[in-house]
Amino acid sequence: MPFFKYFFLKDGFIFRKSVFTLYFDANYELTFSNLFMDLFKQIVDSINDLIWATPSIFPFMVILLLSFGIFITFKLGFIQLRKFPHGVKVVLGFYDSPEDTGDVNHFQALSTALSATVGIGNIAGVAIAIHYGGPGALFWMWVTAILGMAIKYAECTLAVHYREINADGSVSGGPMYYIEKGLGQKWKWLAVTFAIAAVICSFLTGNAVQANTVADTLYSTFYFPTWATGLISAGLVGIVIIGGIKRIGNVTAKLAPLMALLYVASGMIILIIHYDQVIPSLIHIVESAFNPTAGAFGVGSGAFMTTLVWGIKRGLFSNEAGQGSAPIAHAAAKTDEPVREGVVALLEPFIDTLMICTMTGLVIIITNVWQERHFSQFNLNGGETKIEWVNNNESSVSIQDGAIVSGTVYVNDFTVDSLFSKGLPVTGMITQNADQGFVFKSSKTQTTSVTALEAKLVENGAPLTALAFESGLSSLFPGGRYIVTLCVLLFGISTSISWSYYGDRSIQYLLGDKSINYYKIVYVAMHFVGAVLALSTVWAIGDIMLGLMALPNIIGLFALSGVVYSLTATYFSKTHVRHED
Repeated sequence: MPFFKYFFLKDGFIFRKSVFTLYFDANYELTFSNLFMDLFKQIVDSINDLIWATPSIFPFMVILLLSFGIFITFKLGFIQLRKFPHGVKVVLGFYDSPEDTGDVNHFQALSTALSATVGIGNIAGVAIAIHYGGPGALFWMWVTAILGMAIKYAECTLAVHYREINADGSVSGGPMYYIEKGLGQKWKWLAVTFAIAAVICSFLTGNAVQANTVADTLYSTFYFPTWATGLISAGLVGIVIIGGIKRIGNVTAKLAPLMALLYVASGMIILIIHYDQVIPSLIHIVESAFNPTAGAFGVGSGAFMTTLVWGIKRGLFSNEAGQGSAPIAHAAAKTDEPVREGVVALLEPFIDTLMICTMTGLVIIITNVWQERHFSQFNLNGGETKIEWVNNNESSVSIQDGAIVSGTVYVNDFTVDSLFSKGLPVTGMITQNADQGFVFKSSKTQTTSVTALEAKLVENGAPLTALAFESGLSSLFPGGRYIVTLCVLLFGISTSISWSYYGDRSIQYLLGDKSINYYKIVYVAMHFVGAVLALSTVWAIGDIMLGLMALPNIIGLFALSGVVYSLTATYFSKTHVRHED
């Protein structure tokens, strides 16, 4: 087989290699934008598959996360169940003391971490998991959450135990510190690996993904320009993060309960209205978890792994257990007892996944919107859109009165049957333009081209959740989607705010205090960039960084599990008396 392949098109040709594609127009001018985006997407997809789909039978990252979760759960005697009430008491301030070392109280630390976890993962992440993995993906999110409670306990206990007090009295902690200090200098390279991944992940997973989903939701609901959304939300994030962890803690302590109450209350109303479908839907979720069927990928032996992997990926993205991000926030808590903050942290996966994600999933499944087509607009050059010619000798998709005559258009991995513009069936062609990418040209107005069309689509992400709320609340009042839109705004901005602190502490660990201000500038800029990037590409990059953070963290947690066990035994052997102010 030749190393290079050549495919000739009507208006030029494509020079294709296995790793990248070079596009030339009729004048043989290289289209660098197409080159870059195509190359970038192929690299991202390959790395994402390497981390999350290798080996295909049972991906290594899935094995690693499940293995440590099971290991630490049994080693600590199901601490997530036994000490759950103690964690509630700590959050309520039973044992708070003004003399304790730290920057924020237990509730503020929990709020900061929850602001990063209770967010886009609950709205868009659950919808994506169900779209690709079917209803059964929600079951594996539950498994991730239960095991994640023990993982969160372990990593946040270690974060407080090995944290450092800075010269200005502030606190720094997280996996980079407990890996280096707990395992010794010879393992510093692993700590550095985590910190680098955390910085990149803060720019993308915790920032760009949030901005992207906010922008996508506002565009889907109001056709509000993504660039304008990016500018506004980036400004709001910048104002908060300049003030550091104390301002972040104060903002998230107010914002997190408000947004959770609004979202949960609306979802609970839907479940009450459809109370007779709740139990059957829960049974369907459990059955689908082991049934070889999956959302967008149909049926087959590989569908079970699709369901499992998507459930675990989105569960991890939602509650961040094992990722190592939450310990950075919890390390700042005012306490002299590491275990005390550990029991606070174990509450997060319960609140985030077992409560809020379950509610979201039930609303989507009960309303059945996850497998129905809805009239919506899509971008021809969006990451969720794929266009195929009839064969390699063609260079256009032909459309007659809305029906696709030749070629295929996919949106969210489903074929599109009919295409519209402003609600009317279109006639013309989709071609590739050197400057605009894929464009639609009407046969009647060849001089006019557009990069967005409408179709009946199987939605994905936050728009799918918005449709579910719209459908579920329609018997009471119209406009349920606007509740989701508002929550996306609150969730996305609050998550970006919290993640800025994770990257802040990581860049400080790597480059010192002088790097923090430069980091914040780049962080705000990346928030804007994330708003205008292709959705699927942003999510894929986020998944990559998830894996690159989780890997060194889980290795460190396995090695330091004995320390966690010792700290746990010592703490609970003592009598704990409620502090009186």
